[in-house]
Amino acid sequence: MTGDRTVAEEILQDTFARAYRHRKALLLDVSPLPWLHRVALNVCYSRLSRRQLRCEPIGDEATRVVGDGAAEPAEAVERRELRQIVREGIAALRPKHQEVVVLYYLHGLSLQETAKFLDVRLGTVKSRLHYALRSLRVHLEGDRRFERAFDGAQRADEAEGAP
Repeated sequence: MTGDRTVAEEILQDTFARAYRHRKALLLDVSPLPWLHRVALNVCYSRLSRRQLRCEPIGDEATRVVGDGAAEPAEAVERRELRQIVREGIAALRPKHQEVVVLYYLHGLSLQETAKFLDVRLGTVKSRLHYALRSLRVHLEGDRRFERAFDGAQRADEAEGAP
């Protein structure tokens, strides 16, 4: 969300400091992960609004989540460019849309888990995901680089016999 590794580390430290201060309020029979995630998001939002940090595209850390099986160097470059374009598109989304895309697609949470993490209704997650993907599609359709990268990736898939 911040696009800056050091700021993200500070947010992580602040999140765990808050968790430690409020540890007695946690319920023992309920997982603390949704609560921790909400605290991290709140700290992130307060930092972004307080410091007016620039939002940068999602970094290479998120890229490692999705493996790349490229055999050819040219194909690897095309895929890297495509990932960069998509990261920029995700970074351009509104924060509430960005967080559902990151949780659902990059972290692989289910819709129900995403709703629980964000403490919103399932329908809200579905709606945010719908609008996020629609906005991302419009952004990508307007990006000439995406068209070139996508055409190259599509040609590579067709050469391999993929539909």
